[in-house]
Amino acid sequence: MSILARKVAAGLDTAMDRTVAPGFTRIGMGVRSRLPGWPADPPPGALAGRVAAVTGATSGLGLATVEELARLGATVRLVVRDVPKGERVRAEILQRVPGADLRVDRCDVADLDDVRRFVAEADGLDDLDLLVHNAGAMPATRTESAQGHELTMALHLLGPLLMTELLRPALKGSVDGARVVFVTSGGMYGQRLRADDPEYVRGEYSGTTAYARSKRAQVELMPVLAERWGTDGISVHATHPGWADTPGVVDSLPTFHRVLGPLLRDARGGADTTVWLAAVRPAPPGGLLWHDRRDRPTHLLSRTRTGDAERREMWEWARDQAGLTG
Repeated sequence: MSILARKVAAGLDTAMDRTVAPGFTRIGMGVRSRLPGWPADPPPGALAGRVAAVTGATSGLGLATVEELARLGATVRLVVRDVPKGERVRAEILQRVPGADLRVDRCDVADLDDVRRFVAEADGLDDLDLLVHNAGAMPATRTESAQGHELTMALHLLGPLLMTELLRPALKGSVDGARVVFVTSGGMYGQRLRADDPEYVRGEYSGTTAYARSKRAQVELMPVLAERWGTDGISVHATHPGWADTPGVVDSLPTFHRVLGPLLRDARGGADTTVWLAAVRPAPPGGLLWHDRRDRPTHLLSRTRTGDAERREMWEWARDQAGLTG
């Protein structure tokens, strides 16, 4: 492949990313997957012998992630709030992926006490190779977790931080290095980090803004988490799915879904980079934001850029609220 062809492909990819709409839709992935330099799909059996845990696994991106990981041979734990629904989803996946090794575990990721219970009681999680933080919510009104934290920040940041920290011994034992993936959102591009108001107690509450703020916090803390967990051979990544057609989008953003429905990716397309990050060997560099199998900038607007002091303040707040030490 010529250098010119690669440059043209990279330029087109970047242009779609910076203009947002083309790159985030199904068109973006359709074009990129045909460009020179598109990374190869993981080979069959790429995750044979590996154990993965996926939160929010009963619908949308989580369900698609579980199914694709199972197709690649992984043993997958479905970490869900609703166990009967989780068992139904497990049965559905087994019809499409006969012989898949799947198990359902109960955990409300927003409830820090329940996260502690889940890790303490979970059987067979002594060895873990992959942890996907996919559970998400976008409440219309300000809602608090069991510990009194604003729900989106508890569910998208505090719960995942605590769960990963408690599972570090299991992840540390991964043969070729464990991976942690935060499924974030392109919506975070419109928000700056709010270390001054992490619980969203100031101003008029907006569910979409709260969601985007919590996702911005995930992305901003990637370098900190990569350094913290990297000492145990654990690589941490964030990936955003673009605009995907999921039940969460239908329920929380009905107008957006009605207008852009034909251009939205299906759940499998939205989960593609999460699965690729889980299976590609060797592991990609940690601490980065990924979309369509390529690391992406964390800011598209100058007004959202974060300074080191603000990032440090956010990390110290999250660390303390999640009860992490060190």
